[in-house]
Amino acid sequence: MDLGPLRKSYRGDEEAFEEQHLASRDPIQQFRVWFEEAVSCPDVGEANAMCLATCTRDGKPSARMVLLKGFGQDGFRFFTNHESRKGKELDMNPFASLVFYWEPLHRQVRIEGSVKRLPEEESERYFHSRPRSSQIGAVVSRQSTVIPDREYLRKRNAELEERYRDAPVPKPPYWGGYILHPDVVEFWQGQTNRLHDRIVFRRLQDGSEPLGAMSHRGEGPWVFERFSP
Repeated sequence: MDLGPLRKSYRGDEEAFEEQHLASRDPIQQFRVWFEEAVSCPDVGEANAMCLATCTRDGKPSARMVLLKGFGQDGFRFFTNHESRKGKELDMNPFASLVFYWEPLHRQVRIEGSVKRLPEEESERYFHSRPRSSQIGAVVSRQSTVIPDREYLRKRNAELEERYRDAPVPKPPYWGGYILHPDVVEFWQGQTNRLHDRIVFRRLQDGSEPLGAMSHRGEGPWVFERFSP
């Protein structure tokens, strides 16, 4: 199947995303501004949907869509099954990448960094804030394991609904949260002529590291640069 002609127009040069258009020189604050615009856009279905890419110790990658459940200066939070493929890969190789793509806005944000598990108390709080059906679903599903058919899930779900009819659903020990501590945050905005805008923030590991001629000092430990598309 030839997909060469499949092409969509993005923004014109008069709507370019230039350095003076940054709402903040802090990438977390800049992300907040773009995220709030995505939430406010009626054509964006789930602004907090993101692609989470993980990798085995020997370099075999995998990716899937998950939901962002919080962010701040300490990082980006998500929750999942620790025994899933992504959970196992994060155990053996605690680094990951996130990608948000807000197609109606012609924008994406890519984030790279190290990942660690959230404290158990925080996972407990979030688990019990979820709809009851989602709590039971987390207990039903031993994510990424082979099952005979969908009927297996239906029966297991019905059993647990009955068991916990008048009792709180316990958070399973294999379910919890993670936080990605960002080292790189890239803001991308599409241009119809494919000269896309890419402004990339990176965290300086050594505050004394000299800046290049085309690097700009951000807030705190951050610097930013424009990348060629």
